Amino acid sequence: MSTKKNIRRRWFFLGLGLLLGLLLLVDLFLGSVLISIKDIFEIFRGHSDNQTWVYILSNFRLPKAIAAILTGAGLSVAGLMMQTMFRNPLAGPYVLGISSGASLGVAIFVMLSGFSGALALTTFHTGTIGMVASAVIGASLVMLLVIMVSTRVADSVSVLIIGIMFGSITGAVVSVLEYFSDPDSVQSFLVWTFGSIALTWNELMILAPLVLVGILLSFVMQKPLNAFLLGENYARGIGLNAKRSRFYIILLTSVIAGAITAFTGPVAFVGMAVPHLTRNLLKTADHRLLIPGVIGIGSALMLVCDMISQLPGSNQTLPINSVTAIFGAPVVVWVIIRRKRGGSAF
Repeated sequence: MSTKKNIRRRWFFLGLGLLLGLLLLVDLFLGSVLISIKDIFEIFRGHSDNQTWVYILSNFRLPKAIAAILTGAGLSVAGLMMQTMFRNPLAGPYVLGISSGASLGVAIFVMLSGFSGALALTTFHTGTIGMVASAVIGASLVMLLVIMVSTRVADSVSVLIIGIMFGSITGAVVSVLEYFSDPDSVQSFLVWTFGSIALTWNELMILAPLVLVGILLSFVMQKPLNAFLLGENYARGIGLNAKRSRFYIILLTSVIAGAITAFTGPVAFVGMAVPHLTRNLLKTADHRLLIPGVIGIGSALMLVCDMISQLPGSNQTLPINSVTAIFGAPVVVWVIIRRKRGGSAF
């Protein structure tokens, strides 16, 4: 029986890899300018004479597709670790207040600059140096606070509550800033909250190492994560240093979620929904399978969301958050209903 399961899982990961490659190709194909699959391969081979197509593919579509993969994979891994550590199926990568910290940093930068009139923020892009730096500082401060608290608190539930409180405090400060800011500054901040994965290569050079290192280190945490499934008392019983493992998990989640939020804005529901989809498809709670599973499914889902957000055949682009909510919200509803009926969320 186990042999059949192993074979099915191998076919699952093989199919997932092929699907991911196909979605990447289709994502590069779609857009306001039609570039055929054949022309895409010609551009990659360096045999295309159409410099406009080369520029569009190299400087817009390809970095955006890579950003989608990094965002989907990173948030899904972070969400999986949070759900396991807190043993809460509705936990996500932003449950520790990291996203709220990044939002506060951007709000201060945008709205206080609006107060002074020093910067005319009539246009907005999530990748500007000021926005990214502000988001990084805000997320890092909250991350440091949560990490400091985690070293002094004995259980994960207390860390969860404290993280939610940090998020509430930063959210309140953002609301006060919005109330006293001019309409243009508030609109600029709201655009950032919609989310965007239209990054440049320079931004990816910073984002990619942070996310990839965080994902690679999450594989090292497979054993502690499996132990946390049965509770911290069980983890201590098998000789695991629960407090230290919790510290590492919080650190990894904070780095991944903070980096992604800084460059793309807060992307909702992906980190919460993908772990549930993966558990349902793989029929396992073993993180040796779940971590690579959420990486593949999260990346594929974000590519699909990017395709939908482009509104093929149109020059308009939907906010990425509105698209991810279409996929993620029904999964959250399904989890709540399943728990109400007595089913296991894990």
